[in-house]
Amino acid sequence: MGSITAYESAAGKRYRVRYRKPDHSQTDKRGFRTKREAELFLASVVTKKATGQYIDPTAARATVDRLGVAWLASRSHLKPSSAYVYESAWRLHVEPRWGSVKVGSIRHTEVQAWITELSNGTETKKPKSPTIVRRSHDILAGILDNAVKDHLIPSNPARGVKLPRRVSREHVYLTNEQVAELVAACGDHATIVATLAYTGLRWGEATALRARDVDAARRRLSVVENAVYVNGQIVVGTPKTHESRSVPYPQFLAAPLLAACARKRGDELVFDDGRGGYQRTPTMTVNSWWDRALRKAELPAMTIHDLRHTPASLAVSAGANVKVVQRMLGHASAAMTLDIYSDLFDDDLNAVADRLHEQAEARITLVWPGSAREAG
Repeated sequence: MGSITAYESAAGKRYRVRYRKPDHSQTDKRGFRTKREAELFLASVVTKKATGQYIDPTAARATVDRLGVAWLASRSHLKPSSAYVYESAWRLHVEPRWGSVKVGSIRHTEVQAWITELSNGTETKKPKSPTIVRRSHDILAGILDNAVKDHLIPSNPARGVKLPRRVSREHVYLTNEQVAELVAACGDHATIVATLAYTGLRWGEATALRARDVDAARRRLSVVENAVYVNGQIVVGTPKTHESRSVPYPQFLAAPLLAACARKRGDELVFDDGRGGYQRTPTMTVNSWWDRALRKAELPAMTIHDLRHTPASLAVSAGANVKVVQRMLGHASAAMTLDIYSDLFDDDLNAVADRLHEQAEARITLVWPGSAREAG
């Protein structure tokens, strides 16, 4: 169980508690002023050992950087682009502040102060966006969650802190007329922009299309690869949700896509960089081809990824339901599609009410005359 012994120190009589840890190794704790304090401590150790809540005091000396290596390794299943943003946030924001800190010494107030500093900036550092702040917090909190599970610390001091609210950008939905103006302004990039606007492919999915992925007979695009720019190089993998999909394209894209595939082998890229390689994501910097096209078409500033909202809008306008839009865009679930584009489906509610009225009016007014009165 344990033992309590008295000893003399420079400050006077003190008590030492000896006990065995769950692994049966012996340890002790000194400095108790009274025997009662020592007895209460020993009793708490016995209780925590019995209930599986015992925390080894030496284990809490593990540093965040030592545990962080294992946490980052556990993210290896993520797409390269996602893994990179976590590694970057760790390297730039988490490790410099917490790397050498022992997990057992971290306090809730210290984590909150760090979040506030990241959000507001300092004299030498600019404020970070809510996305970066929350991602950095996710890393620290995830590391400390593991420390709790491994019984290194009793609770996670990073949980329950106040985080900055995510700033949701308003979606830009282009009309068919605006898309036509944009495509006309894109020059050599007209076909890929039209493909993005009417199929919902991500930029990386479109630039990874090979000639064999274009089924002219069925007017389908097989989305099986995704090319993303990560840390200075193109990384090719599966689509974002790890699942391939078949996406139809409208008839007016048939000829331009056929021309883009002309004289190309099946494994060659449909939309290459002119040298057979992958195109990089266009930027919004002044005088980039994308920036010039937007200005020529007199459209608001938007990224090439923002264009992905347009096919969702055009599809809903054409009568597509949420499941169809989900499959077209390659979302993981219909719930995700609804969460992102709930505003597009608001009109569907009115349409449903109108159709219910048309179908039921004649019958229900026969048995419920009051329903036929005009609403006042």
